[in-house]
Amino acid sequence: MGVAFGEFFTLALTDAGAVFSCGSSQDGVLGHGSSESELVPRRIEALALTRRRFVAVAAGQCHALALTEEGELYEWGWAHNEARGYRRGQCTPHRVAALIGQRVKLINAQSTCSCAVTEKGELFTWGKCYEYNLGYEGSQASPTRVAGLIGVEVAAVAIGGTHTLATDPDGVVWVCGLRSALGLGVSGPEDSTAVSTPTPIPTLRVRVLNSP
Repeated sequence: MGVAFGEFFTLALTDAGAVFSCGSSQDGVLGHGSSESELVPRRIEALALTRRRFVAVAAGQCHALALTEEGELYEWGWAHNEARGYRRGQCTPHRVAALIGQRVKLINAQSTCSCAVTEKGELFTWGKCYEYNLGYEGSQASPTRVAGLIGVEVAAVAIGGTHTLATDPDGVVWVCGLRSALGLGVSGPEDSTAVSTPTPIPTLRVRVLNSP
């Protein structure tokens, strides 16, 4: 995606693969190494210094992601630590260590969580867990593979603060998180209000981008 919006900031990606940011830089979320706001878009120098061409950006409430053409993922802003709650993160972009050695092809972020899909179709999620929106129980400070989708090639994904949807190449939709946000009613088996692991919706098929 060529543009992404955080709570009070904006990311923009040019045709040449440069990443710009503007808005409020509380906790360094603009990636410029300081907490000073930017009234006009400014190129993120730390990303420019990598000499990489960036192909996608994503933003959550107080954090941001950028993906290179080579599948390298960079992150900055606030990070989530399950033991300590939210802690101040990096004010300048840094490689996501847990995904070094993986070639990432898709990224998405929302609220206080993020996700990435590798070229093999493996889904990783991290951030604050709420109603199993990460596809498993418990918050994670770094990308963790969603075990419930092992064996499923993920072709597209969207993550939210309370729920996540993923599709395979055939358009089967897999969901997890708050049932009411997924359109599944307010309760399920054993009066559960959430889908704890990714579950396919058998009656729904969607068209995946770039599919015939």
